Amino acid sequence: MLRGNAQTAQILAPLLVNRGLGDPESAHRFLSPSLSHLHAPEQMSGLQAAVDRLNAAVERKEPILIYGDYDVDGTMAVIILKTAIELCGGAADFHVPHRIREGYDMRDDVIERAAAAGIRLIVSVDMGIRAFAPAETAQRLGVDLIVTDHHLPGPDGVPKALAVLNPNQKDCGYPDKRLCGAGVAFKLAQGLMQRRLDPKDQNKMLMSFMKVVAIATIADAVPLSGENRVFASLGLDALRKAVNPGLRALLEVAQVSAKRPPTSGEVGFRIAPRINAAGRMDVARDVIELFSVKDPARARELAAKLDRLNTDRQEEERRILRAVEERFSSDPALCDAYCIVIDGEGWHRGVIGITATRVVERYNRPTLVISREGEEAFGSGRSIRAFHLLEAIESCGPLFSRYGGHSHACGFAMPAANVDELRTRLDAFARARLTPSDFDPILDLDAELNLSEVTPDLFQALRLLEPYGVGNPEPVFAARAVQLSAPPRILKEKHIKLKLREGETKKVTSSTTPDASRELTAAAILAMPRCHPDGAAIGRAERKAALEGGFASPQGVPRTENRELRTGLKITFDALGWHMAERLQQTPLLAGDTIDIAFTVGHNDHPEYGGLELSLRDFKMPSG
Repeated sequence: MLRGNAQTAQILAPLLVNRGLGDPESAHRFLSPSLSHLHAPEQMSGLQAAVDRLNAAVERKEPILIYGDYDVDGTMAVIILKTAIELCGGAADFHVPHRIREGYDMRDDVIERAAAAGIRLIVSVDMGIRAFAPAETAQRLGVDLIVTDHHLPGPDGVPKALAVLNPNQKDCGYPDKRLCGAGVAFKLAQGLMQRRLDPKDQNKMLMSFMKVVAIATIADAVPLSGENRVFASLGLDALRKAVNPGLRALLEVAQVSAKRPPTSGEVGFRIAPRINAAGRMDVARDVIELFSVKDPARARELAAKLDRLNTDRQEEERRILRAVEERFSSDPALCDAYCIVIDGEGWHRGVIGITATRVVERYNRPTLVISREGEEAFGSGRSIRAFHLLEAIESCGPLFSRYGGHSHACGFAMPAANVDELRTRLDAFARARLTPSDFDPILDLDAELNLSEVTPDLFQALRLLEPYGVGNPEPVFAARAVQLSAPPRILKEKHIKLKLREGETKKVTSSTTPDASRELTAAAILAMPRCHPDGAAIGRAERKAALEGGFASPQGVPRTENRELRTGLKITFDALGWHMAERLQQTPLLAGDTIDIAFTVGHNDHPEYGGLELSLRDFKMPSG
């Protein structure tokens, strides 16, 4: 546990309360996730019937087809369930649709081909909750269908299948409703392994799957609380010790360090985009092969291909965004829309969802981006917190060939002739439910701090709250009247770097800084910036020993000598503002200026110049 002072504990306690963790038991479960916190899989409606059928297929050596989506969530779900079936003695093949040729969700022709090939059991993962016609086709052909999904069911209920696993379906009492598709597949795998494997092997295999389900959970932006927190926390830690050749190769091309567990940000912005790139730009089967291959050379080859596809995806995204910006410049009505619907001919379907995210980030309005392809149109939408996007889409249901999603994201297909009517109807729907104030960017602050309170102890306390994500955002703090000690720097024409210190000289006393006589953990030694008055006396040998002892060591290297704290010094921090260069042009800053800032607390791992640093979320000149 953290060796901290009372002041740090006072900061950490309200952060836990803000997350609904007001009692010691819930706080302990949050801060110390373990496999024992997983729910019994049989609590999920339909799971028992699904396990019975899978078990029978394994016993009879029946071939099983897993039908999965092409994104991170779907491909990770395929990997989990396929591996579990094979570990239990079964045989499973898979089908991942081609995004362009087949589109999202199950298709009758795929089921017909599977039936003709002798398949009598199909399991969908991360799809199928609205696949009524394919379910009827399966029933007609004598194929048992198990649907596992996490998307919201439609008003007509769920398809007629042998079993439907979805915590969001009516009358399902499963405690965690916000699992991703891979999370639901994991529960089915857990139930099957409980049936067929020795107890001593089950925990080992569950931990092996944690790495994969963590990637999907973080990438799919489901709340990182409850069971999802167990997946993410244990899975990120296990990724540091990954032995799978494909996973190791993927971490290498994504430039994720193996010296420490990756952060949720590294998964979301480095690992997941490369996995997604296969389904967006080419064939998602490569992802399944990457995680299945045993040859390290082949694994590196596949990982390199995903890396190239991700570069192609980034370029295509930039091309569409340039076209979107030109449209905004030439069409003032777009800027006034309450729900932005923007379309283009031949825009790559694989990146329109990312493009919608970027438009929401820039204009803070619900956005649908649509690719026209002749007489058909394919769209993807993203929303803001005040607007339930699936409800909006359902209000225009007759305009679509198919659609699905949830409150913050959706996907659909429709006749291209209906796009203009969709734009009109969605804007009217949004105007009836939103006000201009809903478009104001919202930054939630957790507490106000003095810069002198940003200490290694605070950093260590905040690490206990990781991994961050939806439902567990990284704590954001405010500091008032801080002073620039040097002129701002612009980095790569996009980012800014500020050197900040408290605006008034404050005495550093034992009431506001860690007690010098107590032992420092290795992590605290490494986190202590050299400019910190308490860090100057840390010897080179101690810092070297801390590095060798490992950043995450719970005991670390003790430091026990007593000394006087120096007083009257101003602590200076580097503060990085990502994508804030344009903002700096609007609000020029000079050395000596005083500003209010919102920030998160991070750490630079550089062995010589590292230490605590701030990540700017906002800044402004003080009012008055």
